[in-house]
Amino acid sequence: MTLRKWFHLFWTTLVLGIVVSTGVGLILQFSDKEFSVMGLSAVGFNLINMILGGATISVLSQMGFFAYLIVRFIAVGIIRSKTVWDLLQLAVVIVVLFDLVYLRKTNFNSSESLLGYFVLPVCVLVISLAVSYWKVKMTNRNAFIPTLFFMTAVTVLEAVPALKLDNTASSLFMLAPLFVCNAWQILTLHKILDNKKS
Repeated sequence: MTLRKWFHLFWTTLVLGIVVSTGVGLILQFSDKEFSVMGLSAVGFNLINMILGGATISVLSQMGFFAYLIVRFIAVGIIRSKTVWDLLQLAVVIVVLFDLVYLRKTNFNSSESLLGYFVLPVCVLVISLAVSYWKVKMTNRNAFIPTLFFMTAVTVLEAVPALKLDNTASSLFMLAPLFVCNAWQILTLHKILDNKKS
């Protein structure tokens, strides 16, 4: 990866994060008058905070992406068997999806039924499966499990600050740009590296 390619990835991801978070933020602002970013509820103040929030979320996404690449590089060096590594990634995906239901239900002790806590994990899984399928179409079938792992486990880990609030608007405001930024980075990785194996 050259510095020029990294700059391209950085700026395009930053712009995507800003655009998506601003779009989602404005929709939330006009549909829910109580919605505020950083405690400011006026549209003008919120617009600036949405842009700054989107930039921050995109940088968080990029940090998660490079952390994932480093962990993957180390893990592949330690675990020589591709089958074992794939099974470990699938196990982590299952644990993350289970924890999205179990930990949130036990931590928030709300009167909401357990079924309501399945909405977020199902959405995360569907989006992750769609991105993984798209990645396979662009590269090869070996990219499915790593992409699924990145889109579920890493995205949920990055979204923990919003998920702790048990607020749908906050979760949506953070998860939407995270999904778009993470999908953009993982789907363009093979182009940046000039190969079809990533």
